[in-house]
Amino acid sequence: MARSPSAARAYMAGHNGSIKSKPTLHKQAGFSIALNTMNSTPTLPDTQEERAAKKQPPLSAAPQHAPQPEGQPVLHLVPERGFSYFVHAAQDFARGFRHARLGLTLAWLDIRLRYRGSILGPFWLTATTAIMVAAMGVLYAYLLNTDVHTYLPFLTLSLVLWGFVGGTMQEGCGTFTGAARLIHAARMPYSLHVLRVAVRNILVFAHNVPVVAGVFLWFHVAPKWTWTLLPATGLWLVDCFFAVLLLGILGARFRDVPPIIASLTQVMFFVTPILWSPQLMTTGQAWLLLDPFFPLIEILRAPFTGDVMQTAVWPAALGWSAVLIVATFCLFARMRTRLAYWV
Repeated sequence: MARSPSAARAYMAGHNGSIKSKPTLHKQAGFSIALNTMNSTPTLPDTQEERAAKKQPPLSAAPQHAPQPEGQPVLHLVPERGFSYFVHAAQDFARGFRHARLGLTLAWLDIRLRYRGSILGPFWLTATTAIMVAAMGVLYAYLLNTDVHTYLPFLTLSLVLWGFVGGTMQEGCGTFTGAARLIHAARMPYSLHVLRVAVRNILVFAHNVPVVAGVFLWFHVAPKWTWTLLPATGLWLVDCFFAVLLLGILGARFRDVPPIIASLTQVMFFVTPILWSPQLMTTGQAWLLLDPFFPLIEILRAPFTGDVMQTAVWPAALGWSAVLIVATFCLFARMRTRLAYWV
């Protein structure tokens, strides 16, 4: 196409203007390319063998473990064998009594929650025992043709002691099932839950002591303070702990145990000398030693009421306690690891 000289200069000026900007574009493009070239590593496409080797770790390489944070407890899952059952059971007892203060606090909290909103609170137990003693004492003294001044202190102490035994047995069945959420949520020694139930029943028993003291003062009955009271009290506390542990294990495994224990408690209440004195049996008093509750109650009741205690009562109480302790410890050592799965 033919252009005039002026048009040709104007075209060249405009063309040169666009040409002046092209080196800048080329320079920018060249810098960008240079940067890409510097930042990228030119690699050849992988072969099929190299791609397979990248997917699979080398066989000779050591296994990579996640670094263990410092200060975190390490859980070792090792199956128990042989004597380790008893060692771990003893360690559970040691940890439980090391946290005895927590058990006392939980037991006291249970008492407060049970009577929350009540006017008398735990002293309803005291009022209930006082009413029952007043009603049954006069009636059974008349039926048994016994002096009420002798019979009523005996009945009061017997009912309070049996209330502690029966309450401990019935609540002991739910020791671990009642603390199922706590067992699943936190790693705590099982003996701590046993201690909680035992202390709770001791606190209930303490609320009934004023009834016994009031009756003894009313009838001018002075207890005989002998040295056997201290070991008898200690034996009661030990038996209470192991009875709760035994029934807690059985109640966690077999859910029929609580109603069985409730029925058994009612039967033993009438068979054991609670409402009637053992001196009423003219013959065959030795057979009472086969009742595991009679020797245990007699070693604590006889010093207070002044009754003559048989010579074989203490050996029978120690024998029954030894059977209870040994059987319960062996059962707990064997079944301790299964309790969390039963509740």
